[in-house]
Order: sequence, then C-alpha cells, then structure tokens
Amino acid sequence: MKPFASTHSVCPVCLAKIPAQLVAEEDGIYMHKTCWEHGSFRTLVWEGDQAEYMAWGAGDCDTPVTPVRANEVERGCPYDCGLCQSHERDGCCVLLELTNRCNLKCPVCFASAGEKTPKDLSLKEIGKQYDYLMDHGGPFNIQLSGGEPTMRDDLDEIITLGREKGFSFFQLNTNGLRIAREPGYAEFLAKAGVSVVFLQFDGLDDEIYRTLRGAPLTEVKIKAIDRCKDAGLPVVLVPTVAPGVNDHALGDILSFALGRAPHVRGVHIQPISYFGRCGLEAPEVRLTIPAVLRRIEKQTEGLMKVTDFGGGGAESPYCSFHASYMRKADGTIKALPRRRSQCCCVRSSEARDFVSQQWSGRAAGVDGDEATSSLDEFLQKTVENTFTVSGMVFQDAYNLDLDRLRRCYICESDSHYGMVPFCAYNLTDVNGRSLYRK
Repeated sequence: MKPFASTHSVCPVCLAKIPAQLVAEEDGIYMHKTCWEHGSFRTLVWEGDQAEYMAWGAGDCDTPVTPVRANEVERGCPYDCGLCQSHERDGCCVLLELTNRCNLKCPVCFASAGEKTPKDLSLKEIGKQYDYLMDHGGPFNIQLSGGEPTMRDDLDEIITLGREKGFSFFQLNTNGLRIAREPGYAEFLAKAGVSVVFLQFDGLDDEIYRTLRGAPLTEVKIKAIDRCKDAGLPVVLVPTVAPGVNDHALGDILSFALGRAPHVRGVHIQPISYFGRCGLEAPEVRLTIPAVLRRIEKQTEGLMKVTDFGGGGAESPYCSFHASYMRKADGTIKALPRRRSQCCCVRSSEARDFVSQQWSGRAAGVDGDEATSSLDEFLQKTVENTFTVSGMVFQDAYNLDLDRLRRCYICESDSHYGMVPFCAYNLTDVNGRSLYRK
C-alpha cells in the first residue's frame, strides 16, 4: 500500500523527529513511521476510507499566520515552541496551570497532578505570565487549570488581576469536587468572575469514574452542576472518552446535557490521549473523529447525525469536530449550518469570540440585566438556546503529526518557554519523559 500523504512525527521511544506517511488501509487511515534506532510504528488516525478523510478536510483554509513576537527557529518543530516563527496560528485559548495540587489522583491524568512536591504559582508569577500573553497576541481566552485549580483560595484575586491586565474570559477547568461539597463556593466563583465551568464529566455510571478517576463520582458531578445552576454559572460537560470504558455512554451524556440546557451550554468530548500518567494501554483501534461521530449518531438514535459535524476552522480540521443545535420550544433540536469562516480560518480571534460567547451563554454586547432592547433580547435568547457539541482529538507520541501541531491554537503558558501547544507541552515518550513539562 502506497502512502497518499507525507508529514513528520516523533519516535515514541526517543522523541526524535522522523518522517511519517499516511496510508489508506482496509479499515482506516494509518500513520506509518520508522526510527532508525527504535524501529517502525503504525497507528490508526482515521477510522474510515481515504475519500472520507479527504472530504473532511475539503475547503480547509491553511493560510499561515505568524504568531506575535514569535521565537526564532533553531531546532525546528516540535522543539522550538514558545511560539516559534514556524507556527501557523496566533492562539485562542491558553491554559494557566495554577497549581499541581489535586484532590483526586486520576489514573489517566495527562499532567500527573498530585505526584510532585506541592507548588502553586505566585500571584507575581501569574502576573508575569499575563503580561507575556498580552505582549504575544493577547487577550486570549484564559483556562484556569492545574492540577485542580479550586485547591487554591485566591481564584478571585487571580481573575481580578487578569481583568486588570486586559483579559475578559476565564474558563475554570475543574473536577467539581469543591463546588459540590462546599456550600456557597459556586457563588464565590460567579462573583469572582468565572465565565464558564468546564466540568470533567465522564458519564453517569460510577464504574466509569472508578476506572478513569479512581473513585465513584456520579452524584458529586450532578451536585456540582446543580450548585452552578443555582449560582448562575454556565457549565460545559467535558468527558474523557476511552475505548471499552465509556465510549458507549456518549448518548447518555448528551441526553443528560440537553435535559439540563440552557444552563449546560454543551458537551466537549476529548478522546483519550496516551500521555502523562495514563494507566490505560493504547489499543490498536483508537477512537478517531469518525468513530466518535458514528457513536453519537447511533447512541442518540439519529437526533444528532454525523453530517451535522464539521472540522475546525482555525486549527487543523483533523484536530477537532463541532456542531451547533438550536433548541426549539417543543424540546426538539435542529442542527445549525456548519461554520466555515474565512476569517476564522486565517486568524484565531473569531474562534476566541465564538467560544467565549457560546460557552458563557452571553451574546456579544449584551450585559446581564442591561439587556433591555428587543434586539438584545433576541440575540440573548438565540445564544441561550444554542447547544454545542464539540471535541478535540489531542495527539500523543504515537500519532503526533507536526503539520497539525503547527496549527494548534490551544497553548499552555509556561514561565520558561512562553506559549507551548498543548500536545507538545504534554507529550511524553514511552518512559514518561517530557519535552517541556517540568
């Protein structure tokens, strides 16, 4: 079988940059690559035929955009992140890892949280990172992350500092334990200025949580959602989906989320990536974009169809999928036209605005109780009744495609390196060695 496309990747053993080819085989598209020292590797990247693969990327705009004040290229991708002049996007969402402390020890944690000496970023260091981000293309959408960011008691100060620096959207990436267990904490977060709670939510079965999170958490997750609702905090459910663990539960998760809309703004699916502390062995048949979408269609009994979804615009279309639905008065949903914006393809600013508007449930220009005009009310109701289903397929050392990586707009903020694409920052070899993560 001849390859139909070429790229570069890394060796899973030594992380050396090596050539890679995409080959259409009987059951899907595979990445083939060979390290002169550690041998050959073959990984499924698309569960479908070549025509379907090519159609998914049709119409993609790959016009490069050099990041603001980019670093010079020395060793080349993926070794010069910060971002470097070979990177082709200017950023959308940036993770600030505020602490490495955590109140769980998830067997699949990409950050290996809770294992190291406890460390919190100081407010001074956070301020420096805010300044760096503003000097390099900000304001970005800020994801307050960790570890578990709610282990800190100063999120209000962190958000206030960010607003003073010029940032306006603050997403809280959390497992929800403190929200569920501490009365008044959701109200504290709302008052602090959290825009949306990005809630780890892997299903409605405790066995799923025992496997992925090491504890039964279904009731805790639902309690956290209820507390957020009472506090007026929008929520996006974020399932990490692993083959044979909870890939059968996507329909249940989506049905549950729709039943909690508009407070639950949508579901953001993340097929598991095999890096960090992941204790699950990578299967030969991975969860690829078409596999996830076919499961969604089957498990929702056609309520959500494969054809409702499209690939990303600002990032590579092979990194993500997205569909938007309008909730009608009778409780049914209607798929909205797929977004294909030339502006969004070229620059990431429109993607930032779309994410902040949709996930916060707030129409642009409409400010809470001041939404008094009929146009304001119409715009706000439109946003409130839009439900999104999206996903991001992160890459590990086996399927890393450097062409995709150069278009990444989800970055980790690091005091030493600057802005590092998520998949590069969390990349580990088979022995757990990282390129960037300390």
